Amino acid sequence: MIYPITAYGDPVLKEEAQDIPQDYPNLQELIQDMFDTMYYAHGVGLAAPQISKSIRLFVIDSEPMMDEKDEGKGVKKAFINPEIIEEDGEEWGFEEGCLSIPGVREVVYRPERIVIRYFDEEWNEHEDTYDGMTARVIQHEYDHIEGILFTDHLNGLKKRLIKNKLAKISKGEVDADYKMRFPSLAKKR
Repeated sequence: MIYPITAYGDPVLKEEAQDIPQDYPNLQELIQDMFDTMYYAHGVGLAAPQISKSIRLFVIDSEPMMDEKDEGKGVKKAFINPEIIEEDGEEWGFEEGCLSIPGVREVVYRPERIVIRYFDEEWNEHEDTYDGMTARVIQHEYDHIEGILFTDHLNGLKKRLIKNKLAKISKGEVDADYKMRFPSLAKKR
């Protein structure tokens, strides 16, 4: 099933998501649907709040973000109840975008390395270290389950410059080549 992507302005994107219990219904199906939705929208990551589910789950496939020299080193994985336990290394900037904020891209600075503890789809616990582009994709999606958007990392001037674009997105005045769910339109129904 392809879910509509929840657009900027929906309160679910600003909530801290809840842990998932092991008996969460149809979790395997949800994870597959999230991968399908992410690929349909040409994304490299998707967090549950982006499909209006306030749970601590995200999926990534960082392979499309890899340079030629790093080809084949991408990570395709689901992260259940993740916790970033360490971030280190030099902060580096990269232009990020977000499926919930189509048409807006800005440079965000993030640490180059992370250590993350999480459960996989079979509820096996892992503690892994990631760096470079995969770390960035994970940090971006992890922010979603913490109620943080990439635009929250921008300085005041950058935020003011994109304010009108964000307002239009929340009203459904945006072109995206995938299904979206807009907060202002949902209220009118």
